[in-house]
Amino acid sequence: MEGVSTRHMKCMGVWASGTTYINFEDVKVPVENLIGKENKGWNYVMYNFNHERWGLIVQTLRFARVCYEEAFKYASKRKTFGKPLIKHQSIRMKLAEMIRKIESAQCWLESITYQLTTMKKKESNMKLGGAIALLKTHASKTFEFCAREAAQIFGGAAYTRGGVGAKVEALYRDVRAYAIPGGSEEIMMDFGSREAVKKFERFSRM
Repeated sequence: MEGVSTRHMKCMGVWASGTTYINFEDVKVPVENLIGKENKGWNYVMYNFNHERWGLIVQTLRFARVCYEEAFKYASKRKTFGKPLIKHQSIRMKLAEMIRKIESAQCWLESITYQLTTMKKKESNMKLGGAIALLKTHASKTFEFCAREAAQIFGGAAYTRGGVGAKVEALYRDVRAYAIPGGSEEIMMDFGSREAVKKFERFSRM
């Protein structure tokens, strides 16, 4: 379309995403290309935030689990000082912390998912926005923790691209791609808190 130009953006992680800078200059959009009502685009974006963040949470927790799985398998076969890494208490503690955080987040996700699928859209938007925002932060922080701990277990193998630590190295770079889009951790924490205050003030007057 005339007036539209694009430029590929080189990002830290998720290299296959095709993240692109789009520039619009005096672009004329045909009336028949209008989606929804004019000047209501922001409302449509806001209306879909819960679902977008839910999708990011699902991906984030899956990647956290991959970090755990890769680290567990590697620790079971890699030997140091004559025994597998997993026989060292400090390594088992790392793995225990990882799965403890993952499973708690998974339980919260399943609870939210049930509510999303049983509530009407309007009700879920009103009641679940704050909880989903907080869960997104919990998930991205869990992913970041697991990526770091997995890298520590792999050692130098997770610092180089390729080889046995390739997945962990790539996922460590991908963390920010899930902590920022859909609302950064700081924005999500503030939003979740504000939603709790708003509901408290509303229902305490009833």
